[in-house]
Amino acid sequence: MGGRRARTDREWFVLIRSSGLLLDRLPRLTDRLMGELLAHSAEFDRAVPREEHWFQINEALRYGIEAIAASRTAPRRDLEYAEEIGRRRAEQGLPLELLHHAYRQAGYLVWDELLTIVAEEDPEALTVLARTAGQIWAGVDRQTAAVTDAYRATERELHRRTDERAQALLDALLEGRVTPGLAARAAAGLDLPELGRYAVVVLKVERHGGREPFHRIAAAPGLRFFWRMRTDCEVGVVALDDGVDPLLPAALLGSRCTGPGGVSPVVEGLANLGRARRLAETALRTCAPNTPGIVRLDERLPTALVVSQPELAERLVTGVLGPLLELDPVDRALLLETLDAWLECEGSAGRAAARLYCHRNTVFNRLRRLEHLTARSLSRPRDLIALTLALDALRLAP
Repeated sequence: MGGRRARTDREWFVLIRSSGLLLDRLPRLTDRLMGELLAHSAEFDRAVPREEHWFQINEALRYGIEAIAASRTAPRRDLEYAEEIGRRRAEQGLPLELLHHAYRQAGYLVWDELLTIVAEEDPEALTVLARTAGQIWAGVDRQTAAVTDAYRATERELHRRTDERAQALLDALLEGRVTPGLAARAAAGLDLPELGRYAVVVLKVERHGGREPFHRIAAAPGLRFFWRMRTDCEVGVVALDDGVDPLLPAALLGSRCTGPGGVSPVVEGLANLGRARRLAETALRTCAPNTPGIVRLDERLPTALVVSQPELAERLVTGVLGPLLELDPVDRALLLETLDAWLECEGSAGRAAARLYCHRNTVFNRLRRLEHLTARSLSRPRDLIALTLALDALRLAP
């Protein structure tokens, strides 16, 4: 059985004769081992059909017994069959510890029966048999190792295939497909509630300059993230537990990612992931180029309306800011920068001046000139809205 010590002629004789007699008792041994396994755990009956189970036990015992008296150069059919059994049991879902138990019990059963046969046929040969015990049990260990390696390799492959199928279902949901049963299959594959609370995140990935994709968060208290890589972005599905603040995903990502990124509102159910993805992409489009930050769609709704209608946005720019566009680029940029700072500072000329490193009267003068050129007044709400949206449209234009 692969031990280092060469067997004596007497040992070979005892093993060949006793293993031959052991094969004559194979059906009874198979019945006995199968009975012991079923008594140990009902899981054997659940995972493996009885007829198949009996046949495979019979074959495994046969190859194991033949290996006892096989030469070192003989093909190891016991190991080949152990690998086959390992793959099959992994596919059937039988726990590995029960498979180990089956091989240990088979080893005990064969050894006990060998002792019985030798005691009945040639009691004086028991000491000879005892000297081969180490080699016989080393063979059982090799069979167990073979069955374990094959089981784990198959288990990894099955997990990979399951993950791929689940990811494909997730992709289909993000694309907005409405195939019947799709959401239910994705829920089962990803271990998620079909009607749970979800948000979608879209993070821009800049590949130039050696910049790597964003760090992927897998989980946080009350949140689970499932990421999918796209050509120029990462799309994340966020599962929110009941009662979790819908603002939490954006806050968590903002603390770990530089952005830019957009977060959708929370939607109910996996079937709505396609809509949530589109809303998250719209939120991302409200981010100015080269501007970091993770933004929620709900805090950018006016700007989202602008970027969602590019033709209307273009008319808004020309209709509201047209005269400014005819200015010298430096002059135009100065006026628009001042308007942007004033809006960011909530209409405070003093704070805007500090941001722009100029006097507050300079801010007032620039704003009055802008009002004159556009024929719009910053003190009239409708004009202020038009100027604000036109500035967003200009800044976010492709």
